[in-house]
Amino acid sequence: MKALLFDLTVPKLLMLQILQLASRKFYYEGPFAMVKLADVPEPQLPSPEWVKIRTRLCGFCGSDSNLIQVKDSVMGSPFTSFPCIFGHEFCGEVVEAGIDVQNCKTGDLVAISPQLNCTVRGITSECRACTMGRPGNCENFAEGGFAPGMFSGICKDVGGGFAEYLVAHRSQVFRVPDGVSPEAAVLTEPLAVGLQAVLDNRPSDSEKVLIIGGGVIGAMIVKAIRGLDIHCDITVVEPSSFAAEYVKKSGADHVLAGGIIEAAEKNAGGRAYKPMLGERILQGGFARVYDTVGHSPTLQAALIVTAACGTVSLVGIGKSLKFDPTPLWLKLLTVKGVYGYGYNETGSGRKHAFAIALELMEKKKVYVNDMLTHTFPIERYRDLIEVNFNKGKNRAIKTAISF
Repeated sequence: MKALLFDLTVPKLLMLQILQLASRKFYYEGPFAMVKLADVPEPQLPSPEWVKIRTRLCGFCGSDSNLIQVKDSVMGSPFTSFPCIFGHEFCGEVVEAGIDVQNCKTGDLVAISPQLNCTVRGITSECRACTMGRPGNCENFAEGGFAPGMFSGICKDVGGGFAEYLVAHRSQVFRVPDGVSPEAAVLTEPLAVGLQAVLDNRPSDSEKVLIIGGGVIGAMIVKAIRGLDIHCDITVVEPSSFAAEYVKKSGADHVLAGGIIEAAEKNAGGRAYKPMLGERILQGGFARVYDTVGHSPTLQAALIVTAACGTVSLVGIGKSLKFDPTPLWLKLLTVKGVYGYGYNETGSGRKHAFAIALELMEKKKVYVNDMLTHTFPIERYRDLIEVNFNKGKNRAIKTAISF
C-alpha cells in the first residue's frame, strides 16, 4: 500500500539545518527529505482487540508541519520512534474487526483517538494518568508491547493515517454517527483538542475570555465554547485576515489583528500600569486565556492580561519559553498545560472528548464541514505541505489527504 513515511536521523537533521537556510523544500524534497512516499505492507491485526481501517481522509496538523521541520523540543524524543507512517487526524471505514471488538463492525465509518496509552500497549496495571481518565497523558508511552510513541503517527510499530490502511485498538475507535460526514469526522481530533481545553478551563457565561491565535485550534476553542452553550464574551487576537474572518464566523465576539493589552483594556476592563522600564502590566483583565501559539511573547502577554486568580491554558507547543513571572505571583495565576484529551463527567455520564465532539456535530451544535478547504491525493503530498506553509496566501484552514 502507499504511505507517507517520516524518518528522522541525526545525519539528515544536521544537513537540513544548513539546507533549510536556502529553502524549506529540502525538508520534503531531495535526498535528505524527512518525508517520502513509499510502498509498504498492509498492517495486520496485532490481537483480537484490534480493527483494520481503510483510510478515508487524514488531516494535516500544525504539529505535522513542526515534525517535518524538526521544530519540536528534543525532550519529547524518548516518546517517538522512526521511521513511521505519520498522520493522526483521520477517519475511515472498518474493513476487519477482531473477535473481541464489540463497539464497531465492518463497514462502519469511524474516527480514531490516536493516543497509544496503557490499554493500547497491553499494560494491565494502568498508570496514574490513565486511571484518572487522561489516556492522552499516559506515563507509559515508551513501555509495553510497542516501540515508543505518544500516538499513532509517531510510532514505528503503529502506523498513522497517511496510508491506505491502518490498525487501531478497540479503545481508540469511535463510530461516526449517521448524518456526520467524513469531511466533518476527519476534524474530530482537532475539535476534541479544543473541547478538552475548554472543559479543563471552562468559563462561565459572565466571564470574558481571550484566545491568542485564531487558527484551527483557536477556531475549535470558539466552536467548543459555543457548542457547550457557554455565552461568555470571547476576544480572539489573530493577525491573518483570512483566519480572523473565519474565527469571527465561528462565534467570537471581538477579533483583533494585534494589541493584546489594548484588547484587555477595551474588552475586559483591565487597567494598564507602566513600570520604570519594559512592558505594561494589567490589573483586571480576562478571567481565562487560551494561548494557542505557545511562544514566549504570547505567554508573556497572556500572563499580563489575565485577571487575579485567573487561568491561562497553554495550548500551543513551543520548543522553549522565556518570560517574566511577576504577573504569575502578583495575581495568583494558574497556568495549565494542555495536551490531548480524555474522559469527562457530563450530565449524561462519563464521556471521552471524542464522543462529546461527535455528539456535538451530530446535534448540529458545532459545524466544522467548511473547515476542510483543500484535499489532495497522497501522490501530491508535496503540494499539501506547500499549501500549509502558506496558509494565508492559499486561504487554507484545514487540509487533508483523501483516499
